[in-house]
This record gives sequence, structure tokens and C-alpha cells, in this order.
Amino acid sequence: MITRVLVANRGEIARRVFATCRRLGIATVAVYTDPDAQSPHVAEADARVRLDGNSGYLDAAQVIAAAQAAGADAIHPGYGFLSENADFAKAVIDADLTWIGPPVAAVASMGSKIEAKKMMAAAGVPVLDELDPATVTAAQLPVLVKASAGGGGRGMRVVSDLAELPGQVEAAQREAQSAFGDPTVFCERYLPTGHHVEVQVLADEHGTVWAVGERECSIQRRHQKIIEEAPSPLVERITGMREKLFDAARLAAGAIGYAGAGTVEFLADDDGEFYFLEMNTRLQVEHPVTELTTGLDLVELQLAVADGERLGTEPPAARGHSIEARIYAEDPAKNWQPQAGRIHDFEVPGVATTFGLITDTGIRLDSGIDGQATVSIHYDPMLAKVISYAPTRRRAAQVLASALAGARLHGIRTNRDLLVNVLRHQGFLDGATDTAFFDTHGLDALARPLADDRVTRLAAVAAALADAAHNRVTATALGEIPSGWRNVVSGNQLKSFSDSGQEHRVAYRFTRDGVVLPDDPGVTLVSAQPDQVVLADEAGVASTFAVSRYGAEVFVDSPLGSVALTVVPRFPEPGSTVEKGSLLAPMPGAVIRLGAALGDTVTLGQPLVWLEAMKMEHTITAPADGVVTQLEVSVGQQVDVGTVLARVESPEGES
Repeated sequence: MITRVLVANRGEIARRVFATCRRLGIATVAVYTDPDAQSPHVAEADARVRLDGNSGYLDAAQVIAAAQAAGADAIHPGYGFLSENADFAKAVIDADLTWIGPPVAAVASMGSKIEAKKMMAAAGVPVLDELDPATVTAAQLPVLVKASAGGGGRGMRVVSDLAELPGQVEAAQREAQSAFGDPTVFCERYLPTGHHVEVQVLADEHGTVWAVGERECSIQRRHQKIIEEAPSPLVERITGMREKLFDAARLAAGAIGYAGAGTVEFLADDDGEFYFLEMNTRLQVEHPVTELTTGLDLVELQLAVADGERLGTEPPAARGHSIEARIYAEDPAKNWQPQAGRIHDFEVPGVATTFGLITDTGIRLDSGIDGQATVSIHYDPMLAKVISYAPTRRRAAQVLASALAGARLHGIRTNRDLLVNVLRHQGFLDGATDTAFFDTHGLDALARPLADDRVTRLAAVAAALADAAHNRVTATALGEIPSGWRNVVSGNQLKSFSDSGQEHRVAYRFTRDGVVLPDDPGVTLVSAQPDQVVLADEAGVASTFAVSRYGAEVFVDSPLGSVALTVVPRFPEPGSTVEKGSLLAPMPGAVIRLGAALGDTVTLGQPLVWLEAMKMEHTITAPADGVVTQLEVSVGQQVDVGTVLARVESPEGES
């Protein structure tokens, strides 16, 4: 029997496995790299072992040595990293440790998507034809370039122009090598609109194979899922599709002698025709929606199968609806630009359980962070998963949107507002979810902040008055007389904040009758405390604004939306501004390629610098036609956010 489990992973999935292990009385071991030394998964484990290097999670020898040193008798791979690496699975078994995953042969057969498609086609599972990137023709466009050794959107590129294919293949190969240690890629026909539907399978070593329900994961960005749900709206409305999907999934699992938890992924059209994409021989990120609709703990079942136990004849029937939203450290409005830096506070209201099961309408939270955290450039930018359960799909969407909208998320930018907008969008509520959702409904509209211009202005007023309340409480001028007190009529006090480059100048004046807001005549102050301000509008409707300060950063949360502000100093530091035309690093990262040299003439949008961060490539382009008059970086250089990379000056002298 398994008694001590090392999780060869980090963040949220390590915490998820630990939660089940604790409930079952199984001891836990964490591994970590230096950027993760203060992560919650490290603190929560019974024992922890440091791995050398930022890529230590990919070092099989180090991980196995850590398990042996800590006295673990089993290894759970989580997802990503080495989870679908057959050599790692074999090495675990050869080290006389229990592998909490499928047989090595099954991992190997599905580890190469190229070979997996051939095997599934031979077994009678419908597939999309695999294309060799070297022989793709214009008639076969558009195509999707995919990494053979992994998933999660890494190494994926959509190509519609044959001339762009070689460059995109090279970029996909670099990403695949960085994420999975294998640069092999292939192409397949790209369906611009489709439904990503997958079936959770679970099999034991005695021949029983369960199809434990399907999930729809069509809301994606960069070919990576951000909202998943069970059951699938498409499958729900097409008679007989579920049975066909389950039959195909069981056929796929049986064809490779599968045991353990796995997912068979399909791409389906609006008529319910579907094609095999891949089989993930591991636990999926989105497994909680299956757990909440079936009542099963999939990690517990993984442990049971690894211990040689038998499954029942049939899995439990699904009930209700569950939706998962992934919170990422990224800016959707800027082409999903990943963010790295400090999280000051993170709290989701109304959470019924963390990493557990719920049977009534409510929220589950699976998070890789706990309050404060530092988001590293070295790993995936997913921070947490917020999952709802309810008897109906619409109620599940409503509950999840409300929880996300009310979350305290102070620090770097996230995709929280986009998630709420999607969940409240009529197209989503109608079940019209396909992989082109953002193209169909417009990313600009869906990425729009929940707080509009009016709410942002109120937030700035609240921040100014909270700051004034703080000063009046904590500072005194003469004895017990509060700061700001005047015995004659005084001028306005001023406070300025910026929001995405827009400045909000707030003027206020304390009088015997209250506070006067000359630039906001329709706003009335009801009360002001250093961390909370109540404002009423012209109709007398009052709202509470919670104000939190972290140096120059100010975060204002209210039922109307959350606003992030930056204090504008009255006297800017010399040298704190940059010259026009300067290209700034949008995130910390490593320079991996340059597209121009000093003195080159460039055009608007031309790629100038490629950065690698969070296992993906990010392109910095020329802001205008002109000449590169500064080039401050070289290949291999590490840069911080805000670093000046280059400067482009137009021929007319305007940068």
C-alpha cells in the first residue's frame, strides 16, 4: 500500500494531490526550485527537497533521487513537465517506486501524437490526417502546427500563409523543446470553428474501463483552455453523441491497455461529427468539473488503481453542471501578454471548499497561490482555478461569474474581467461555445474591464478620500489637531492617480459641512475610513469602496468592479520618463532573437526583439516606421519589466 507520495510537480496540482493524500492518511513530499521556495505547495508537504536549476522539474534523475532521499514509495507526476514522459515512468518503476500513472507502454504509445494518431486510426477511432510540415501545400492551408510530445497550447501555431510555415515551425520547435524537452512537431488540418470535447476515462489493471463523463473546453486562447465545463452543451443537444464519444474513448483506452486516469480529446463540429486529437495519459487541469458532477475524487482513484484495486462495474451517473475558470497572470487586451511580479492579495468570496467535493450550489477553489505570491517568468502563468457547481448550467455560470467579479486580486494584471464577461455573455449562456468564440464576439469587447469610466472615476475619488482619512487619523500637526485642519477657508487638496496611462486628478476640500468635490458635483461622501469609503451618486444610491495600498499601487474593490490605480507623484524623479519611440520589455524574460541591428530601417509592426518567458515566445515590434537608433540588448540577456530594449526614430525626427 502507498504510504508516502512525492508529487513531481509544483503549484496548484501539487496542492491538489496533497489534499487527497492528507485525507487518506498518506504522507507527502514536495520538490521545488529556487523560484518556488516560498510557494504554498512547499510549505504544505510533510517533507520537501530542493531541485537544482529552474528546469529541475524536468530532471528525472533529480526527482527520483529526491523521492528516495525523502523516503517516498510512490511518485505522482501531476500534469505538464514529466507527466507524459515514458522514460521517466520507466525510471520511477526501475527505482522500485510506485508510478501513479498508466503503464509505461501506454504512456509511450500516446507520448508521440504522430504515432498516437496512427494507432487510433488503426483501432477505428476517427482522426484528422497528420501532415508533414515539409510537404504541406497551399491547398491544405490553414494548418495547425503542433508539438508531438506535449499539450497545453505549447508549440502550437495556426498557419494560413505557406511562406510563413518554415518560421512558424521553427518557433513551435523552440517552444516544444523548452516545455517538453522534445522539438518534434507536425501539422494537421485546422478547423477554424469547432468544439473541443474530451472524455475522462479511468481504467484498472483488471480490464475495467470507465468513461466518466465528457467535458467541453472550447473557450481557448493560444490553443490553451481557459473555461471548461461538464457536461458539454454540444453533447447535451445532439442525441446519441455521448454514447458514440464514450464508445470511442473506451476503444482508445482499450487499444493501448490503459490503466489509471486519462483523457481522450476530440474535435467536433456543430453536427456532432468528431475526430481524435490526442490522449493525455495523466490527470487534466480541468478534472474538477468531472469530480463535482460525479462525486468522484479522481486522485483517490488514481492512488487506488496504482495500488492494484478494482473499479466497480460502472461509474456513478453525472448530475448537475460544473464550470471551471482558469485565472491567468496575463493581459488579454495586449494579446494575452503574460505578467510576472507580485501578487499582494488573493481572496475569492463564498468558497465552499478548496480541492474538495461539494454537493450543493457553490464554489470550489484550486489555487497555486495563497494570499501573497510572486509570479515567476520560469513557469506557466496560471494562478488558480475557480470552479462552480449548480443544478443547472445557467446557475453554475451565474455563481462562478459572481465569485470571480467579487474576488480580491491585488497585484499584476490577470484575465479575471475577461472570464466574467465570457460567463455573462449571451452566446456563452446559450451554449454557443466553440474554439472561435473570441473571434466571433470580439476580444476587445470581452476583455473590457468590468469597471467602466464612471466606476474608475469613483474609485479614484474613493482612493483620494481614503488617503485623506488615513492622514487625518495617523498624522497630527499641533498636538491632537488632525492634519489638514484649517481655521479659515482653504484651497482644494489634490491627489492624482493613473489607470492604464489615463490620469485622474481628484480635488477635494474639507468644510464644516463635510467634503466638497468640485470636479465631481454629483458625488456625496457618506463616510470615509483609511481602508473603506462609502460614496453616493446623484440618485442617492450608495456604494462601498474598499481601498488597499501597496506603496504607489492602490486597489479599489466594490460591487461595481475592481480598479487598479497608481499614485502619480507630485514631483517625478529625474530620469523616470523614457524617450518616445522606446520599446520597453513588457515582462521579465530572456532575449532569444533580434530582428534588426542598430541603424537598420524598420517598418511599423516589424518584429525587433523576441523574448522567452513562461515557456513561450513573445514578439516586440516596431512602434512606427523609422530607424533603430538605440539597441540596448543582446541575445541571451535577461531583462526586467520596463527595461528599454531599443528605440525607433522616424525619418522626420518624431519617435
